[in-house]
Amino acid sequence: MIVTVNGTETDVPEGATAEDLVTLLGHRTDRVALEIDGEICPRYRRASTVLRPGQRVELVSFVGGG
Repeated sequence: MIVTVNGTETDVPEGATAEDLVTLLGHRTDRVALEIDGEICPRYRRASTVLRPGQRVELVSFVGGG
């Protein structure tokens, strides 16, 4: 199924959750913020939020440094 992640169409398995997507893209789940169709998806809801075809996901990873 296709979802758009940060402006790029991305193929993810049917039934994938928001947490699955973060892992699939190689990010640590505690180091990203996730927005689905314009709404923030809190970390506690990611495992139960099943993605649907055509959804738009914005994923921002936190980077430390100074």
